[in-house]
Amino acid sequence: MRLFENASYPFMQWRRRAYIVTGILFALAIGAMVMNYARIGSWLNYGVDFRGGSLVQLSFKDEVQVEDIRAAASAAGHDWQITEFGAGSGHNYLVRTEEFREGAGGGTVQSQVQQALSSRFQPTQYSVVRTEQVGAKVGDELQYRALIAILLSFAATMVYLWFRFEWRFGLAAIAATAHDILITLGILAILRSEISLGTVAAFLTIVGYSLNDTIVVFDRIRENLAKPRHGRSYADLLNLSINETLPRTVLTGSTSLLTLLSLYVFGGAVIRDFALVLMLGIMIGTFSSIFVASPVLYFLENRFPHQAPKKQQAVRSQHTERARPAKASRSA
Repeated sequence: MRLFENASYPFMQWRRRAYIVTGILFALAIGAMVMNYARIGSWLNYGVDFRGGSLVQLSFKDEVQVEDIRAAASAAGHDWQITEFGAGSGHNYLVRTEEFREGAGGGTVQSQVQQALSSRFQPTQYSVVRTEQVGAKVGDELQYRALIAILLSFAATMVYLWFRFEWRFGLAAIAATAHDILITLGILAILRSEISLGTVAAFLTIVGYSLNDTIVVFDRIRENLAKPRHGRSYADLLNLSINETLPRTVLTGSTSLLTLLSLYVFGGAVIRDFALVLMLGIMIGTFSSIFVASPVLYFLENRFPHQAPKKQQAVRSQHTERARPAKASRSA
């Protein structure tokens, strides 16, 4: 059984409703970023990779509560960010601090954490699994390089679509992809999820997935434009193309979401943020390929009407001239 085999939904007629949904999401995203900037001094919750600082992973032999670790840190005069590492295990925790101190393997920060925990825990009760340190300058450089990576992917995509289709398709695809990234960033700002290098990798994956979904729809639009229209308008052709690719879009998106949901639930804390970004990207990317890319293409077509190439016009005129003698002979 094929899902949505005979679908005929008027997506283009629903585009104004989609504009309202997109506007609400943009407003929530901007509002969340402004609130984050007012509270923590940055638009997003940047991790150690971008903000700079130190991270220490602790592994306890017996199950402990995060409140006990925070109480030990507070008693030593430290306001560290302490989070559980793993799905409800109670054994692994991450200690994040904005302090960065030079030392062999980050030994200074590690000893500081151990000294703070000594008031409540014995050294034999836990072990330090790893210590990471990133300077502020390195964090700024990573932010810059992450932005350059995303912008370069946009530029490469624009050039590719320009040559394969035409500039209207390229602009529509870039608009849809920018929509996906901005909305996803807004949701991460609302959830206060940490932005790390893994998150940037997930964003680049979103760019590829969303563009692939959009190109599938655009390719069908190009095929239908080359066929006789039989009285169909440009909006009707867009609706037809979206409905014809809808089974593929739904099946691909749903199977990908099921896989990512499994990673999010059972993959542990290391992969959880990465899986969350991908799940958000797939849902938002599927929405944008239908309700953002095609409407933008429709707007560009109305604003800058497509001119048929001279070669196609010549072929059509030749067919017209050939048809005229045939009609005249039949009438004779």
